[in-house]
Order: sequence, then C-alpha cells, then structure tokens
Amino acid sequence: MNLPNKLTILRVCMIPFFVLFMLTDLGGPYGKYISVLIFAAASFTDFLDGKIARKYHLVTNFGKFMDPLADKLLVCAAMICLIEKGRLASWIVIIIISREFIISGFRLIASDNGVVIAASYWGKFKTVFQMLMIIVLILDLGGTFVMVETALTWAALILTVVSLVDYIAKNKGVLKDGGR
Repeated sequence: MNLPNKLTILRVCMIPFFVLFMLTDLGGPYGKYISVLIFAAASFTDFLDGKIARKYHLVTNFGKFMDPLADKLLVCAAMICLIEKGRLASWIVIIIISREFIISGFRLIASDNGVVIAASYWGKFKTVFQMLMIIVLILDLGGTFVMVETALTWAALILTVVSLVDYIAKNKGVLKDGGR
C-alpha cells in the first residue's frame, strides 16, 4: 500500500476520534479545540494524499474510490455533529449531503460507461469553503465571528449548488445510453 492510500485510511480512522471529541466531554473545555485539530489534520491529509499521488504517479483504483469517500465521510460526520450541537441547520446539511449523493451517482454511471469525471474547480472551492465553515462553526468564537460563520456557511452552500449545476451541465451526456 502506498503513502497516499495510507493517508486516506488515516483520514477515515481519524473520524471516530473527531466525533468523540465533538460530541462528548472527553476533552473537557478543550474538546472543541481537539476536535478542530483532528478535523484540520484529517482535512490536510486530503490535500496531501492527492498531491503526493499525482506528483509521484501513485494514483490507484483504491485511491480513486476511497479518497473521495473519506472526504465525504469526514465532512458529513462533522456537519451532522454540528447539527447535534445546534451550530448548523439541518436543511443546509441535507442540501450538501444530497449534492454528494447526486455527484457520486453521476460518477458511478460514468464509470460504468468508461467515462471519468474529474473534479472541477467549483468542487474544489466547495470543499475548501465547507472545511473552513466547519472549523469556524466548531470554534464558536461568537461576537463578530458570527458574521464570518454566516458568510462561510452561505458561501459553502452556494458553492455546493453551483458545483452541482456545473457537474450536471458538463456531464449530462453520462445519463444518456453509452455515456458519451
């Protein structure tokens, strides 16, 4: 198993620890900071594994499947925890998770037809803003940061919808017989 795949597995293994510190009093008054550190480290492995895999030509089928799945698991777990903590509205999480299911379905159909759907810049921006939103919402700094929380939440939501529309527009042929 190569380094990028090990980083992906590490990211998945970090999720239960993240959830544990988010939803329990295990870390005491430092729980939210520990959960932010775990989330940030896990998010960084996403950036790092992709960079290493591309630079050293270590792209594998396992990585192609597991890397986006690990991403979705991390972000969805964090958003569900934020609902539990009363920090994020469930309707926002439903829209974001729905987008992930739709794109995953598109990719599955495309794959069955021998078509590869690459990540778009909109999708990458969406991921960055979702991760920033999650970090700021976990920290719950209050005061003027409430405006930052709101701005990041709306930016993440808008980028989620824009990236969905972009994927569908660019790949609508996937839904036709033959996928081309």
